[in-house]
Amino acid sequence: MGQRRSRENYFGRNKKAMKIALHKYFILFFYCLLSLASYSQTKLKVMIVPFEPKMYMSQIDHKINAETKLTQKQIKETFRKGVNDELSRSLKKNFEVLDLLKDTTKYKKDLFSIYKNLTYSYDKVPDQNNYKAPTTEKDKKNQTIKNGQLIVETDPNARFMNAKIKSPVLIPGLYAKYKTNLFLFVNQIDISSNAAISNETGTTSERILIIHYTIYTVDAKELNSGTCSLKFPGDVNSPSKIISSYVSKMGTEINRRIILALAKEKEAAEKK
Repeated sequence: MGQRRSRENYFGRNKKAMKIALHKYFILFFYCLLSLASYSQTKLKVMIVPFEPKMYMSQIDHKINAETKLTQKQIKETFRKGVNDELSRSLKKNFEVLDLLKDTTKYKKDLFSIYKNLTYSYDKVPDQNNYKAPTTEKDKKNQTIKNGQLIVETDPNARFMNAKIKSPVLIPGLYAKYKTNLFLFVNQIDISSNAAISNETGTTSERILIIHYTIYTVDAKELNSGTCSLKFPGDVNSPSKIISSYVSKMGTEINRRIILALAKEKEAAEKK
């Protein structure tokens, strides 16, 4: 009787171990299929994830309000939608695009799920001429969140807000639902105002717009990330003008970086 129970326990444990192993192999196989699918298509599909409202940092909203009478919330939402619109317009030249702000009712649950499964790390800005995915310094706390606002510590090295995926099923789930092969996360928007010296007019103000972003492939690999920045005149206080005149150029640059990164991935795959 004891031997019989012992055999039953043994086979029971083996059966459970086999199920776990099969589950792991299935996940690996699924990821491989997704990876192959993403690079075999002639035209890839990009999902654009807008920045979270708390990730909007601006030093000029008071100037914008004085000229346009827009509230801080309206200014933020104008930039949030405008950045996605311009990125979408640029990316459509080479990719199919799914903008999660095109239908906020339809994609509301997906956006909530995405934000819930994201974390942010303040990483060193990678060199776009020799791109390597940045590594997060886990032993160094570079950021804290207080009262819903992100507080970033100063650092002598250039850093950017990088998006990290907490859930291993997030990307496969989005692919299964929308057949999107690439995922462009707009992580943060910075608008700063600095004094600039002009030989003709003396001291003038100058603005800098910075987009922090991360791009993931369908197998949850970080394809490209970093910042894209552009200077614009200190007397431009219309969000719509800033977006149409300057964000459009940044969309073109990010599109170029994606194409270059995909070409390098393809070249590396062919060598293997």
